[in-house]
Amino acid sequence: MRVAIAADHGGYALKEQMKHVLQELNLEFQDFGTDSEQSVDYPDYGLKVAEGVAKGEFDRGILICGTGLGMSIVANKVPGVRCAVVHDCFSAKATREHNDTNVLAMGARVIGPGLAEEIVRIWLTTEFAGGRHARRLDKIREIEQKYGQEEGVCGC
Repeated sequence: MRVAIAADHGGYALKEQMKHVLQELNLEFQDFGTDSEQSVDYPDYGLKVAEGVAKGEFDRGILICGTGLGMSIVANKVPGVRCAVVHDCFSAKATREHNDTNVLAMGARVIGPGLAEEIVRIWLTTEFAGGRHARRLDKIREIEQKYGQEEGVCGC
């Protein structure tokens, strides 16, 4: 599994800690920045990860900002990306099993590093359940197509 990871200044420190989790899980990953706590614009970093996942260059993406909300909004603008903001273990598992999310967003000002590590581990190791949930994902793809977007096709 290849993972793309990025953060803005508010999520920088937590991103650095999550890279250690990726290493412990022996996953290949690429860090798309930021490289400090100096103020940056989160859409620049969220878009890099979302595009990489949509293009199939990465299997999953992890985005971290102050709340996780801004990054998730950016990521979900890219066709084929299903990003969820997760701040608890139950949601980490459910969003993989039921929604087949391919991008995880977390808020560094919302949760601590220990819980974030647990969420990342659960999210990366939980498989999509399929079945009735696949039918629902098909409906999401239909919505993307209705509005002129094709899954996995990025206009960049």
